[in-house]
Amino acid sequence: MTTTQRERTAEELRALAERAGRELEDASALEILRWAADTFGERFCVTSSMEDAVVAHLAARARPGVDVVFLDTGYHFPETIGTRDAVEAVMDVNVITLTPAQTVAEQDAEFGPKLHDRDPDLCCALRKVRPLEQGLAGYQAWATGLRRDESPTRADTPVVGWDENRRKVKISPIARWTQDDVDAYVAEHGVLTNPLLMDGYGSVGCAPCTRRLLEGEDTRAGRWADRAKTECGLHG
Repeated sequence: MTTTQRERTAEELRALAERAGRELEDASALEILRWAADTFGERFCVTSSMEDAVVAHLAARARPGVDVVFLDTGYHFPETIGTRDAVEAVMDVNVITLTPAQTVAEQDAEFGPKLHDRDPDLCCALRKVRPLEQGLAGYQAWATGLRRDESPTRADTPVVGWDENRRKVKISPIARWTQDDVDAYVAEHGVLTNPLLMDGYGSVGCAPCTRRLLEGEDTRAGRWADRAKTECGLHG
């Protein structure tokens, strides 16, 4: 960790993010991640839902041993936990698992059972947003797997941007990719993917709030289906 990495102010980080977002718009995902690794060093990490390990794989090429942060909400499918374990076993990454302050049982005791059905925003805040904010405290920048083609709410995702809520640089190296690009990268490099993607799921989140897709639906339609909610709060 360099002195420069430690001492950047939020204003400097914001300016850096805005400049990089313009300059790296047409760069490859690997080039974007190499810039992140060179710029932030140990204060850069990847977050992964373990839907697939594409960004983790790319980041490991840019920075072997990179931290990969995973949120274990207590509600994941067994396949998701299995994907995390496989990524940790076979890839050159350091998987860091974050957990909420309360177990599911403790949350049920305080808020009542199935909070995810009654107040999904609060459930996501308790089990995703707050743990991530705490887990990212030591980093200046984090990379995500967001893509512009996933949903209208993600259509304007910058490849490098500023996360005002967390006061950190937010990097989305595959923002310009399509699903075909993802599939091609997975096939070329043998990247691990969640088995549920082969079982009718377009996007994999917590089990109580995720269903298989119906014909013609976009990839995130199975998340919080039949509700106005489209994001968990991690990305807006």
